Amino acid sequence: MDQQATGNAGVGFPAAGSAAGLDSADQWRAILAGFSHIVLVANSDVVDIASLQAQFPTTALFVFFNKVYKVLDRPFHGHSLLISRGQPRGANIVYRGEVGEVVKFFPKEHFLGIMNIRLGPEEKLNPAADFQGAPTGHLDLVGFCSDFYTEGKTPTSGFALALWLSDLKLPGAIVLAGFSARRSQKWRVVAVHDWSFEQTFLRLFARLGKITIHGGVSLNPYIRLAERFSEVPPAEIALAAAEVMSERLGNTDAEVDKLISLTNVIRSTDNFLRHLRPKFLKRKPKGSSGE
Repeated sequence: MDQQATGNAGVGFPAAGSAAGLDSADQWRAILAGFSHIVLVANSDVVDIASLQAQFPTTALFVFFNKVYKVLDRPFHGHSLLISRGQPRGANIVYRGEVGEVVKFFPKEHFLGIMNIRLGPEEKLNPAADFQGAPTGHLDLVGFCSDFYTEGKTPTSGFALALWLSDLKLPGAIVLAGFSARRSQKWRVVAVHDWSFEQTFLRLFARLGKITIHGGVSLNPYIRLAERFSEVPPAEIALAAAEVMSERLGNTDAEVDKLISLTNVIRSTDNFLRHLRPKFLKRKPKGSSGE
């Protein structure tokens, strides 16, 4: 990764706590324009924070999302910004009482603060006081992706923020780290988001040079396939690929149905035991991740 600062980084460098009171795109742009790189760090198993930070200059800003204690195991000594997305009940780190647990990872001398955002009309922004004294600004992005995003789905915070930052036309580079959309034992791939659409969009955006995906975007193997079969129209290659994908998904669905049938007894037993648990032991249902 290029270690040289770009644009106007270092000129009027943003001070710690600069996020306090910001609530418009122009105000946020004035602060963010001071950084050479804006690195969006996804909550993902593939992120190695120490290695990632070492690849960027000290003029880079690292942007984290919500439950950072799942990717950070020690204070982060670098310029940082925390994104906290609103839910119908407000920011999840607020209503779950996790503000202190999250903010402790960001030393005050490097922490710009919290950006409390919302993307849907049902999502609620919190007053700054709810974040226990942490410098807090707001960003209302309701409708930002509605003209092109999958109907009935909601964008992830990282996806929406990457596009919003690109629209600001900042002098620094926008880098996405850990945006893999991979399910793991630690991270769920929440169904309210269209992960396939987002991955496709971001890869195209990267190939256009609007953003950078950390680690690079591999060359599409179907380009090589088209070169190998130059006499076959690209549309035919696309149809063949879609046919194979459809068959594979159909086979997967059949195997999933078998697994569901095989686990009927286990699930019935689990539901029965959950029903027997005293109310004070039952966990309250969690809202969507909003990430």
